[in-house]
Amino acid sequence: MTPKIGILGGMGPMATVDFVQKIVQLTPATNDQQHLPLLVYSVPQIPDRTACLLDDGESPLPAMQAGVDFLVAGGASCIAIPCNTAHYWQPMLKVPEGITVLHIAEIVAQQLKTSGCNRVGLMATDGTWQGGVYSHPLQQQGITVLDSEESLQQQVMAGIYKIKAGELVAGAEQLEQQAEQLLDRGAEKVIMACTEIPLGLQSIDAAVLPHTIDATAELAAACVSWYQQQAA
Repeated sequence: MTPKIGILGGMGPMATVDFVQKIVQLTPATNDQQHLPLLVYSVPQIPDRTACLLDDGESPLPAMQAGVDFLVAGGASCIAIPCNTAHYWQPMLKVPEGITVLHIAEIVAQQLKTSGCNRVGLMATDGTWQGGVYSHPLQQQGITVLDSEESLQQQVMAGIYKIKAGELVAGAEQLEQQAEQLLDRGAEKVIMACTEIPLGLQSIDAAVLPHTIDATAELAAACVSWYQQQAA
């Protein structure tokens, strides 16, 4: 049976499309048939992850579980979640034995370790910070994370929500300023740890991009690698 990758998306919709596009771009294919078979579950009605973690909002777990069940029923044997904050609930998802669930922060942390990076800035939602999505994986690799100053974090969140609202350029310009601040404070790399952030910064070809790591792209590359190993 041909291995299939399931994408638990919709968090948000543009980020899901961006993730799929990156998988296609990273696949060494010369014809349609050599591309990865993907099952995409993009349901934006999954409750807001940050609102749940910070404001006791509705949990996204039941909706995420429904998505996982849909993907497994469709034959997915690997699941990727192109939403950083959603990984807080990843350990709580009920996944049948033998199904691989890729963890975005673990993938990023390993890539940073391989590249020799020891000190990073983290641009992420309040929920990703609060949920500790990146803290443990980075700590395991011996990588130091700069503390997030409150004023900077407020601007990051404002930029993210502008992009979610379709204000791509305005959000990107705001986020670029915050990335520059983290680099000025000594970050060797800035992790774009919200799937909206690379969408924005790439749209304006931001000068900080060479000094960032795109978590979405790293997850996409891991999907390609997983498929190549299974199909070999």
